[in-house]
Amino acid sequence: MDAVFQTKSAVFNYRTAAVWIEDGHILLHRQADDNYWALPGGRVKIGEDSMTSLKRELKEELGADAEVDQLVSFTENFFEYKNAPFHEIGLYYSVTRKGSSILKHGPFFGLEGERLIYQWVPLEELSSLTVYPAFLQEGLLKMPASTEHLVLHT
Repeated sequence: MDAVFQTKSAVFNYRTAAVWIEDGHILLHRQADDNYWALPGGRVKIGEDSMTSLKRELKEELGADAEVDQLVSFTENFFEYKNAPFHEIGLYYSVTRKGSSILKHGPFFGLEGERLIYQWVPLEELSSLTVYPAFLQEGLLKMPASTEHLVLHT
């Protein structure tokens, strides 16, 4: 069971995400019906640690084996999505590949079908995209030396 809880007034979500950079490109994804990008990852299951969750999500979504490295950011993110207020705990890890590269040119779909669109984006093109949470647009260009804790209200 995913660690997501919906009440009458809000949704609580516990999510882990991959900061996956290869050859000057960052892996992003978006819902097919959304116009903004985010980092790939997903919800943590109850009883599962965040690093195991991220490895599982990347395997399920992309068939990729990744090495989870440093916890880059711990976020408490408050935002609205599809007219519902969200309170999201997000753990953002840098990852590196195990095995062959999954770097591709242009948009592509993962193993779960056409719900999510993935794309390797050159880091210098991030400023031309809408990326959420918004701190990522600048934060991905200057990775912190140690874990940062962010509280985000949008």
